[in-house]
Order: sequence, then C-alpha cells, then structure tokens
Amino acid sequence: MSIAAAFKDQEIFVTGGTGFVGKALIEKLLRSCTCLGKIYVLIRVKKGVNVEQRLEELLKSKLYERLRKEQPQALAKVVPIAGDVMQLGLGISEQDLARLRNVNIIYHSAASVRFDDPLRAAILMNTRGTHELIKLALNWKKLKAFVHVSTTYSNPTELEVEERIYPPYADWRTTIKLAETYDDETLNIFNLKYGNFQPNTYTFTKSLAEHVANDYKDQLPIFIFRPSIVISTLEEPVPGWADNFNGPTGMLVACGVGILRSQNCDPYIVADFVPADVVVRGLIIAAYKYLVQTPSKDKPIDVMNCATANISPITMGQVIEIGKTYIRKNPFEKTLWLPGGSITLCPVLHFVRFITMHIMMAVVVDTLLRLTNEKPFLLKLQRRIFAAFQALQVFAVTEWHFQNANFRALHDAVPPNEINTFGFMQHSNINYVEFFQNGIRGAKEFLLHESPESSSGARLRIKIFYVLDTFCRVVVYGFLLRLAYKLVVRAFF
Repeated sequence: MSIAAAFKDQEIFVTGGTGFVGKALIEKLLRSCTCLGKIYVLIRVKKGVNVEQRLEELLKSKLYERLRKEQPQALAKVVPIAGDVMQLGLGISEQDLARLRNVNIIYHSAASVRFDDPLRAAILMNTRGTHELIKLALNWKKLKAFVHVSTTYSNPTELEVEERIYPPYADWRTTIKLAETYDDETLNIFNLKYGNFQPNTYTFTKSLAEHVANDYKDQLPIFIFRPSIVISTLEEPVPGWADNFNGPTGMLVACGVGILRSQNCDPYIVADFVPADVVVRGLIIAAYKYLVQTPSKDKPIDVMNCATANISPITMGQVIEIGKTYIRKNPFEKTLWLPGGSITLCPVLHFVRFITMHIMMAVVVDTLLRLTNEKPFLLKLQRRIFAAFQALQVFAVTEWHFQNANFRALHDAVPPNEINTFGFMQHSNINYVEFFQNGIRGAKEFLLHESPESSSGARLRIKIFYVLDTFCRVVVYGFLLRLAYKLVVRAFF
C-alpha cells in the first residue's frame, strides 16, 4: 500500500501543531496525503486570541503559501481543539472529546523546548502532559499509531546513544506528584540533585516522558521518535524555512547582525543537525508502518533516533565559517556591525572577548541610542544571549553519537514510486554550503521579515563596517602591544 493511500480517511490528532516541527508536519500531511480525513490540532487560547483565530493566522503564514496555491481546499481539513498540555485532561472540553473519539493517529510533539524552564513547569508540560494524553488515547478505540516525539538528547549521560529505552533518572509518577504538590521555588532548590545532575530541565523531563510511553506500550500502539537538533528545511515546502532562532540559525543571525562575536564552543565537534523536512518525512513514514502492520505487544517499544551526523557530518567550526562567508555576501538589513565572530575552547579567551566585544560594544551602542532619544536594547539583549548559551554550554563542548539503524530503515519502507515525496536518504549527502545559503535567505525572509536578497544599502554598510572594524582592531591591538611593551620594559629595565 502506498503511503498516501494508507493515510486515506485517517483522522489525526496533533499536539504542538503551532510549534516548529508541528507546523511543517501538518503542511506536509495536507499536501502529500491528499485523501486523509481531519487533522485536529490542540491549540491554547493565547493573550485573548481564541483558537480559531490562531489557526487562521497559522494557515495564512508563508509556510502554507505553496499549499494555498496548489490545494486551497485542503486547509478546511484542519480543525482546532481548544486545550492546554499543562492542564489535566489537556483542558479539552467534553464536546471536543466527542469529536476526537475516531482518531486513528496521534502525533504528540508538544513540549517546552526552553532549556531554562523551572523544573515544575517542565514536568507539567513535558512529562505530565504526555501522561494526560495517553489517558485520553486509551479511550480512542480506533487508534492505530501513537507517535511520541522525544529528543536524541533525552539521555545526555550516554555519549553513544542506542535506539532503546535507558534506565530512568527518577520515577515519573513520583515526579509528577511532586510538581503537583510543591511550588517552583521549592522544586528549584532540589532541581540538580533530583534531576540526577542533568544539563537542564528539558532533557530530564523528556527522558521521564519516554518512560511514561514505555509503561503503556502494551496498551497502545505507541513508539518513540527522537529528532536531534532540528534546523531549517532542506527542500520543502521551500528551502531554508524556519520559525525560530534556536540552534545554528540563531547563532548565524546573531553573528550576521554583529552582536555575537565569541562563543565558548569546540569548533571540532560534529553537531547533529537534521533538517525539518527530513524529520517530518520520518514522522509520516513511521506512522505509515504502524498503519499497514499492527505492532506486536510482546517486544520492546520501538525507538527511532532521527539523527544524521553519521550520514552527512559537519563541525561547528565549519558552520560558523560558512555562515560568515555568505552573510557578508548577502547581509541582513539591520546589521549593527561587521558580521563575524569566532568560537574557542579557551574560557579565558572567551571571557576577554565577551567583555570587550559584547559588553563594551553594547554599552557604547546603548549610550548612543540614549543620546538620540531612542530606547536602548543591546545590553539587555546581550544578557539574554549570555543566559541562553549558558543553558546550552554542555551541548557546545560535547559530541554525542546517535545510532540510527531504525530511523534509516524507515526509508526502505517507502514504496519506490513515492521516494521523491516521502523518502529522505536520497538527500543523505547534504551540500552544507548551499543549505546554509538557503538558511540565511530563509532567516531574512521568515524570521527578520526582510527581502531574501540584500539591498544595495545593506551591502554598502558591510563595506563601511569592514573599514571601521579594521580601524578599531588596529587601535585596540596597537594599544595592547604598547601596554605589553611598557610592562616588559618596566620588568626588565
């Protein structure tokens, strides 16, 4: 059976549908599985905007532009369900629960991906939210596939990560009870010890969520899909699409506007990046396998590491160099200084660079803004960047290896006539120069809301900044050399 045919008339429930992966998944399902039934999307009311309005805004975004042109009628298949993953029963009304009783496929991708979330919030969202959805799914008698979207970093103490469940860092039931009983301040006191010294609350609570799924494997057709660091699209619906500044995209944008000059990172580690459309294709094929063949209940839960570093590797240093080269050729319109920056393993060197290139520059820029009656922002932004990278520090200096035989085998399940539509191994050797060029154009268009190609004014500013940057370097290095010369003279003469 073809993949498109297997999804015919299937009703799908998606959590996290307004997130990065969720948006791309819904778009691909509608465009490539044209005969599917309904896609119910869990959406919470946000800042007084109801779920219908939020869905309308989502479907009007640039991500869905191709779908609106090719299959505008498909958009009517998306149905909003008011709810919140952090609430008991997901906050879904009885009326909406009745609409969901015929759901065939669940994609559970809702999660807080902020690494600095308080422990209590992360537990309620990532761990208890999973359990609440599972309790609902037990009543959906037509369910054929439950895709629990986790992360390859859910077991960060393992540097060689296999496609299996690892021993728990804590008991998930006890952890949920603690979050329901104690406040943020109390839980944060015990965070590191209780979380078994995990890098952050995200990896800890996602690991517990895997054990929630594992404990129900005999009652539900559930399996675990672990994407690695999800980055902009490789090919579809358009190359370079992204909707957030996470991962290398944020790093390239910060370098591109001139506010990120140094980072304490190992330039030689191979980072595991996976394009969003590769993740989406894997999610669809994985569910397809469960649609055509009912899983056995007497075997371990299926786990798939959606990772590509052993297929198409690239180092952090290479990412930075590619980014600097092509951002200068196609600069951002709001550049504050010459795009550049570098990464180093030496914390002392990074600290000196951070003080001189981040903090001092921010003070100067904010002072000039105050003198022109403009609102200062750069020092505050630098504090946020510093806090964000502190939370990510362990990932910047550690290299993991993810075994991915189960994930790669998904490609083999794709019928030959649907390889171009759903396969992903045909893109195994990624041209990263072209990929990050598209990523820079995508960041300009989708994140900064600029033209994908730079204006003549932006290119002129880069030339001016180059001259100023060279002048400042000569002045600073000259001052340092003169100071060093005087210190040497005093010490020996």
